[in-house]
Amino acid sequence: MRIGLVGNGYWARATHAAGLQAEPSVQLAGVWGRDLGKSQALAADLDITPYDDVDQMFADVDAVAFSVPPHVQSELAVRAARLGKHLLLEKPIAVTPAAAAELAAVVDAAGVASVVFFTGRYDAAQRAWVEQTARRTDWDAAAGLWLGSAFASDSPFDTPWRHEKGGLWDVGPHALAMLSGVLGPIERITARAGRRDLVHLVTGHASGASATYSVSIDTPEAAAVTSLTVWGPAGRTELPAGPADPSAALATAARELAAAARQQHPSHPLDVHFGRHVVDLLADAQSQLAAG
Repeated sequence: MRIGLVGNGYWARATHAAGLQAEPSVQLAGVWGRDLGKSQALAADLDITPYDDVDQMFADVDAVAFSVPPHVQSELAVRAARLGKHLLLEKPIAVTPAAAAELAAVVDAAGVASVVFFTGRYDAAQRAWVEQTARRTDWDAAAGLWLGSAFASDSPFDTPWRHEKGGLWDVGPHALAMLSGVLGPIERITARAGRRDLVHLVTGHASGASATYSVSIDTPEAAAVTSLTVWGPAGRTELPAGPADPSAALATAARELAAAARQQHPSHPLDVHFGRHVVDLLADAQSQLAAG
Protein backbone atom coordinates (compact mmCIF):
# COMPACT_ATOMS: atom_id res chain seq x y z
CA MET A 1 0.00 0.00 0.00
CA ARG A 2 1.55 3.30 -1.14
CA ILE A 3 1.14 5.98 1.49
CA GLY A 4 1.74 9.72 1.42
CA LEU A 5 2.68 11.78 4.47
CA VAL A 6 1.01 15.14 5.17
CA GLY A 7 3.34 17.08 7.44
CA ASN A 8 7.08 17.68 7.64
CA GLY A 9 7.72 18.79 11.23
CA TYR A 10 9.40 17.03 14.14
CA TRP A 11 6.66 14.46 14.82
CA ALA A 12 6.21 13.76 11.11
CA ARG A 13 9.91 13.03 10.70
CA ALA A 14 10.73 11.27 13.97
CA THR A 15 7.56 9.19 14.34
CA HIS A 16 5.49 9.01 11.16
CA ALA A 17 8.22 8.83 8.54
CA ALA A 18 10.38 6.52 10.64
CA GLY A 19 7.46 4.21 11.45
CA LEU A 20 6.13 4.10 7.89
CA GLN A 21 9.55 3.27 6.47
CA ALA A 22 10.00 0.49 9.02
CA GLU A 23 6.67 -1.22 8.18
CA PRO A 24 6.94 -3.72 5.28
CA SER A 25 3.20 -3.69 4.46
CA VAL A 26 3.30 -0.03 3.38
CA GLN A 27 5.56 2.04 1.16
CA LEU A 28 6.17 5.66 2.10
CA ALA A 29 5.96 7.25 -1.34
CA GLY A 30 5.91 11.00 -0.77
CA VAL A 31 5.52 13.95 1.56
CA TRP A 32 3.66 17.26 1.42
CA GLY A 33 3.81 20.13 3.88
CA ARG A 34 3.06 23.82 3.94
CA ASP A 35 6.82 24.54 3.86
CA LEU A 36 8.09 23.07 0.58
CA GLY A 37 11.72 23.44 1.68
CA LYS A 38 11.15 21.19 4.69
CA SER A 39 9.36 18.65 2.50
CA GLN A 40 12.27 18.62 0.07
CA ALA A 41 14.78 18.12 2.87
CA LEU A 42 12.80 15.27 4.40
CA ALA A 43 12.23 13.68 0.99
CA ALA A 44 15.95 13.84 0.19
CA ASP A 45 16.80 12.06 3.46
CA LEU A 46 14.23 9.33 2.83
CA ASP A 47 14.54 9.01 -0.96
CA ILE A 48 10.85 9.78 -1.53
CA THR A 49 8.99 12.38 -3.58
CA PRO A 50 8.38 15.90 -2.23
CA TYR A 51 5.10 17.41 -3.39
CA ASP A 52 4.12 21.06 -3.68
CA ASP A 53 0.52 20.07 -4.54
CA VAL A 54 -1.25 17.98 -1.92
CA ASP A 55 -3.96 16.85 -4.34
CA GLN A 56 -1.30 15.48 -6.69
CA MET A 57 0.12 13.44 -3.82
CA PHE A 58 -3.36 12.16 -3.00
CA ALA A 59 -3.73 11.06 -6.64
CA ASP A 60 -0.46 9.11 -6.51
CA VAL A 61 -1.03 7.08 -3.33
CA ASP A 62 -3.45 4.57 -1.79
CA ALA A 63 -3.47 6.02 1.73
CA VAL A 64 -2.52 9.17 3.59
CA ALA A 65 -0.90 9.62 7.01
CA PHE A 66 -1.35 12.95 8.79
CA SER A 67 1.00 14.80 11.12
CA VAL A 68 -0.38 18.35 11.07
CA PRO A 69 -2.54 20.43 13.44
CA PRO A 70 -6.02 18.89 13.89
CA HIS A 71 -7.96 21.68 12.15
CA VAL A 72 -5.71 21.25 9.10
CA GLN A 73 -5.97 17.47 9.25
CA SER A 74 -9.77 17.36 9.30
CA GLU A 75 -10.07 19.48 6.15
CA LEU A 76 -7.43 17.60 4.16
CA ALA A 77 -8.59 14.17 5.35
CA VAL A 78 -12.07 14.86 3.97
CA ARG A 79 -10.52 15.64 0.58
CA ALA A 80 -8.39 12.50 0.67
CA ALA A 81 -11.27 10.23 1.71
CA ARG A 82 -13.47 11.58 -1.08
CA LEU A 83 -10.74 10.45 -3.48
CA GLY A 84 -10.91 6.94 -2.00
CA LYS A 85 -7.75 7.16 0.11
CA HIS A 86 -7.38 5.25 3.37
CA LEU A 87 -6.55 7.40 6.41
CA LEU A 88 -3.97 7.16 9.19
CA LEU A 89 -5.14 10.01 11.41
CA GLU A 90 -3.56 11.79 14.36
CA LYS A 91 -5.52 12.58 17.50
CA PRO A 92 -7.70 14.54 17.86
CA ILE A 93 -9.18 13.97 14.42
CA ALA A 94 -10.74 17.47 14.51
CA VAL A 95 -11.40 20.30 16.97
CA THR A 96 -15.17 20.56 16.53
CA PRO A 97 -17.89 17.91 16.62
CA ALA A 98 -19.17 19.14 13.25
CA ALA A 99 -15.80 18.63 11.56
CA ALA A 100 -15.41 15.19 13.15
CA ALA A 101 -18.92 14.17 12.07
CA GLU A 102 -18.27 15.32 8.50
CA LEU A 103 -15.04 13.33 8.32
CA ALA A 104 -16.71 10.19 9.69
CA ALA A 105 -19.57 10.52 7.20
CA VAL A 106 -17.20 10.94 4.25
CA VAL A 107 -15.14 7.93 5.33
CA ASP A 108 -18.31 5.82 5.49
CA ALA A 109 -19.54 7.05 2.12
CA ALA A 110 -16.18 6.35 0.48
CA GLY A 111 -15.81 2.93 2.08
CA VAL A 112 -12.19 3.60 3.05
CA ALA A 113 -10.30 2.33 6.08
CA SER A 114 -9.35 4.63 8.95
CA VAL A 115 -7.09 4.27 11.98
CA VAL A 116 -6.45 6.95 14.62
CA PHE A 117 -2.97 7.03 16.17
CA PHE A 118 -3.48 7.11 19.93
CA THR A 119 0.19 6.36 20.58
CA GLY A 120 -0.04 4.18 23.69
CA ARG A 121 -2.80 2.00 22.26
CA TYR A 122 -0.30 0.76 19.62
CA ASP A 123 2.73 0.43 21.92
CA ALA A 124 3.40 -3.27 22.53
CA ALA A 125 3.74 -3.14 26.32
CA GLN A 126 0.86 -0.72 26.92
CA ARG A 127 -1.42 -2.56 24.47
CA ALA A 128 -0.77 -5.86 26.25
CA TRP A 129 -1.64 -4.21 29.57
CA VAL A 130 -4.85 -2.69 28.17
CA GLU A 131 -5.96 -6.03 26.71
CA GLN A 132 -5.20 -7.94 29.90
CA THR A 133 -6.89 -5.33 32.11
CA ALA A 134 -9.98 -5.20 29.90
CA ARG A 135 -10.58 -8.94 30.34
CA ARG A 136 -12.03 -8.15 33.76
CA THR A 137 -15.39 -6.40 33.82
CA ASP A 138 -15.61 -5.74 37.57
CA TRP A 139 -13.21 -2.83 37.90
CA ASP A 140 -14.56 -0.10 40.17
CA ALA A 141 -12.53 2.89 39.08
CA ALA A 142 -9.33 4.35 37.68
CA ALA A 143 -7.21 7.42 38.33
CA GLY A 144 -4.66 8.94 35.99
CA LEU A 145 -2.28 11.83 35.44
CA TRP A 146 -0.97 13.06 32.10
CA LEU A 147 1.12 16.10 32.97
CA GLY A 148 3.49 17.19 30.23
CA SER A 149 5.86 20.10 29.64
CA ALA A 150 5.24 20.88 25.97
CA PHE A 151 6.32 24.49 26.40
CA ALA A 152 9.68 23.81 28.03
CA SER A 153 12.76 25.25 26.37
CA ASP A 154 13.67 23.49 23.11
CA SER A 155 10.51 21.35 23.22
CA PRO A 156 9.48 20.20 19.72
CA PHE A 157 5.86 20.29 20.88
CA ASP A 158 5.77 24.04 21.54
CA THR A 159 3.36 24.74 18.69
CA PRO A 160 0.62 27.36 18.14
CA TRP A 161 -2.31 24.95 18.18
CA ARG A 162 -1.18 23.50 21.52
CA HIS A 163 -1.02 26.98 23.02
CA GLU A 164 -4.55 27.58 21.78
CA LYS A 165 -6.15 24.24 22.76
CA GLY A 166 -4.03 23.16 25.76
CA GLY A 167 -3.68 19.79 27.38
CA LEU A 168 -7.38 18.93 27.14
CA TRP A 169 -7.13 18.61 23.35
CA ASP A 170 -3.51 17.45 23.11
CA VAL A 171 -3.09 14.73 25.76
CA GLY A 172 -6.77 14.46 26.70
CA PRO A 173 -7.40 12.16 23.70
CA HIS A 174 -4.69 9.79 24.91
CA ALA A 175 -6.26 9.70 28.37
CA LEU A 176 -9.75 9.00 27.02
CA ALA A 177 -8.44 6.29 24.69
CA MET A 178 -6.72 4.53 27.58
CA LEU A 179 -9.75 4.79 29.85
CA SER A 180 -12.04 3.46 27.11
CA GLY A 181 -9.65 0.59 26.54
CA VAL A 182 -9.61 -0.65 30.13
CA LEU A 183 -13.05 0.37 31.45
CA GLY A 184 -15.15 0.30 28.29
CA PRO A 185 -17.13 3.00 26.49
CA ILE A 186 -17.39 6.43 28.11
CA GLU A 187 -20.98 7.63 28.46
CA ARG A 188 -20.47 10.95 30.25
CA ILE A 189 -17.72 13.37 31.19
CA THR A 190 -17.32 16.19 33.71
CA ALA A 191 -14.55 18.79 33.55
CA ARG A 192 -13.13 21.28 36.01
CA ALA A 193 -10.28 23.72 35.42
CA GLY A 194 -7.10 24.13 37.44
CA ARG A 195 -4.14 26.47 37.05
CA ARG A 196 -2.78 27.27 33.59
CA ASP A 197 -4.20 24.61 31.22
CA LEU A 198 -4.76 21.95 33.89
CA VAL A 199 -8.11 20.14 33.51
CA HIS A 200 -9.55 17.52 35.86
CA LEU A 201 -11.81 15.03 34.07
CA VAL A 202 -14.31 12.60 35.59
CA THR A 203 -15.67 9.90 33.29
CA GLY A 204 -18.63 7.57 33.68
CA HIS A 205 -18.51 4.29 31.75
CA ALA A 206 -21.17 1.96 30.42
CA SER A 207 -19.75 -0.74 32.71
CA GLY A 208 -20.68 1.32 35.77
CA ALA A 209 -17.06 2.14 36.52
CA SER A 210 -15.82 5.72 36.90
CA ALA A 211 -12.46 7.41 36.53
CA THR A 212 -10.61 10.63 37.21
CA TYR A 213 -7.86 11.91 34.95
CA SER A 214 -5.93 15.20 35.23
CA VAL A 215 -4.32 16.49 32.03
CA SER A 216 -1.96 19.35 31.23
CA ILE A 217 0.85 20.22 28.83
CA ASP A 218 1.95 23.32 30.77
CA THR A 219 3.30 21.53 33.83
CA PRO A 220 6.71 22.40 35.35
CA GLU A 221 9.29 19.95 34.03
CA ALA A 222 10.08 18.65 37.52
CA ALA A 223 6.44 17.61 37.98
CA ALA A 224 5.81 15.96 34.59
CA VAL A 225 4.37 12.46 34.85
CA THR A 226 2.14 9.96 33.07
CA SER A 227 0.32 7.35 35.14
CA LEU A 228 -2.87 5.32 35.24
CA THR A 229 -4.04 3.02 38.05
CA VAL A 230 -7.12 0.78 37.81
CA TRP A 231 -8.60 -0.94 40.84
CA GLY A 232 -11.43 -3.22 41.91
CA PRO A 233 -12.17 -6.49 43.77
CA ALA A 234 -9.11 -8.18 42.23
CA GLY A 235 -6.74 -5.48 43.47
CA ARG A 236 -5.05 -2.86 41.36
CA THR A 237 -2.93 -2.64 38.24
CA GLU A 238 -0.82 0.16 36.77
CA LEU A 239 -0.08 1.24 33.22
CA PRO A 240 3.52 0.40 32.27
CA ALA A 241 5.83 3.24 31.28
CA GLY A 242 6.20 4.14 27.63
CA PRO A 243 5.95 4.17 24.75
CA ALA A 244 9.74 4.04 24.51
CA ASP A 245 9.63 4.11 20.70
CA PRO A 246 6.66 5.99 19.21
CA SER A 247 7.81 5.14 15.68
CA ALA A 248 7.37 1.42 16.43
CA ALA A 249 3.83 2.16 17.61
CA LEU A 250 3.21 4.11 14.39
CA ALA A 251 4.44 1.15 12.35
CA THR A 252 1.87 -1.03 14.12
CA ALA A 253 -0.89 1.47 13.33
CA ALA A 254 0.17 1.54 9.66
CA ARG A 255 0.18 -2.25 9.50
CA GLU A 256 -3.33 -2.36 10.93
CA LEU A 257 -4.51 0.29 8.47
CA ALA A 258 -3.19 -1.85 5.60
CA ALA A 259 -4.99 -4.89 7.03
CA ALA A 260 -8.25 -2.95 7.42
CA ALA A 261 -7.95 -1.66 3.85
CA ARG A 262 -7.96 -5.25 2.60
CA GLN A 263 -11.33 -5.92 4.26
CA GLN A 264 -14.51 -5.79 2.21
CA HIS A 265 -16.04 -3.57 4.89
CA PRO A 266 -13.08 -1.80 6.53
CA SER A 267 -13.21 -1.56 10.32
CA HIS A 268 -10.88 -0.99 13.26
CA PRO A 269 -11.60 -0.48 16.99
CA LEU A 270 -9.78 2.87 16.93
CA ASP A 271 -11.25 4.15 13.68
CA VAL A 272 -12.68 7.52 12.71
CA HIS A 273 -15.89 6.80 14.64
CA PHE A 274 -13.98 6.24 17.86
CA GLY A 275 -12.03 9.40 17.05
CA ARG A 276 -15.32 11.27 16.58
CA HIS A 277 -16.59 10.07 19.97
CA VAL A 278 -13.40 11.37 21.59
CA VAL A 279 -13.90 14.77 19.94
CA ASP A 280 -17.51 14.87 21.19
CA LEU A 281 -16.32 14.16 24.73
CA LEU A 282 -13.60 16.83 24.53
CA ALA A 283 -16.06 19.38 23.18
CA ASP A 284 -18.47 18.58 26.02
CA ALA A 285 -15.66 19.07 28.52
CA GLN A 286 -14.62 22.32 26.83
CA SER A 287 -18.16 23.70 27.00
CA GLN A 288 -18.26 22.96 30.73
CA LEU A 289 -15.01 24.83 31.24
CA ALA A 290 -16.31 27.78 29.24
CA ALA A 291 -19.46 27.86 31.35
CA GLY A 292 -17.29 28.30 34.40
